[in-house]
Amino acid sequence: MSNTSQSYTQIALQRFKKDFWGVLCFWVIICIAITATFAYFIIPDQSKNANAGDLALRSQAPGFTVTTITIPSNTSRTWSEMWFGKEEVAKFIPVSEYHVQQDTIYYKNYSNQPQLEEVKSLALSQFGDASISDIIKEKKYWLGTDNQGRDYLSRLVIGARVSLSIGFVAVLISLVIGITLGAIAGYFGGKIDAFILWLINVFWSIPTLLLVIAITLALGKGFWQVFIAVGLTMWVEVARVVRGQVISVKEQQYVTAAHALGYSDYRIITKHILPNCMAPVIVISAANFASAILVESGLSFLGLGTQVPTPSWGAMIKENYNYILLGKPYLALLPGFAMFVLVISFMLIGNALRDALDVRK
Repeated sequence: MSNTSQSYTQIALQRFKKDFWGVLCFWVIICIAITATFAYFIIPDQSKNANAGDLALRSQAPGFTVTTITIPSNTSRTWSEMWFGKEEVAKFIPVSEYHVQQDTIYYKNYSNQPQLEEVKSLALSQFGDASISDIIKEKKYWLGTDNQGRDYLSRLVIGARVSLSIGFVAVLISLVIGITLGAIAGYFGGKIDAFILWLINVFWSIPTLLLVIAITLALGKGFWQVFIAVGLTMWVEVARVVRGQVISVKEQQYVTAAHALGYSDYRIITKHILPNCMAPVIVISAANFASAILVESGLSFLGLGTQVPTPSWGAMIKENYNYILLGKPYLALLPGFAMFVLVISFMLIGNALRDALDVRK
């Protein structure tokens, strides 16, 4: 039986490889996931949530470069800070001009009108053994800065981590609840099935976004609250599909044979029934992943999702949508485009998996 199952898996994999858009979207998601995972190894802003900025640099165009005086941080990066950002980062002062005289740096803060800025000074002794090249640096913002003077590229990459995390956790929660309730309802039937089906219909009748908002308000605003709220609204479709699959599969002869051999209900469900019901669940999970990203972005846009200073694509759109009319539309369009690419990739992968796992082909 395992050989037959393996051959079906190989056939499905071969079908998937022939789907150009499915394979392309798979690698797009892999690239985004790798970039988000190793974000703090590649982004310019190493601070936690990429939140280091200067108001003097706000709303600068892509490719903007500024000279900075960097004050080194005395603390080294810990293992946790390598993956989640530093709490205390090296402070930098953007300057429009500077000169070094003896043991002092004289400079003017960066401004659109540098002639109005007064000259300030810093003693080189406070930089320790650092050389001038370590102190004076050119800082480049590849995608410009936002309205708080923060590096926009860094915020965009960290936003991808938030979206992927919310999708993964929400889908995981929905699978645990949906598969459990669907399998119990389909296998045991009777009053248990009637009660779970009633529960499914109750959740099904409530608009998803309204239910998420209600759960979010009950649990409070925050990062993990959004994970739970989105996950608790996506188990319904999984439960319905699993219930129908279990009702169909439990009538097969190998399930009857398992009953005759005295296997427990738990073993029959987990070892014999559920493995043969996973194909449609995988397809639904891909669609739910995309839906979770959209729901989280919608909540963040409404101010009910991830909170400041955690970057979220929905929150970034909300912060910058006014710039669409003020001549810098890319500040709102870039996170929207990133969201579009990620969501459409999951939807196309779901379609490719549906075709690959279709036993009628």
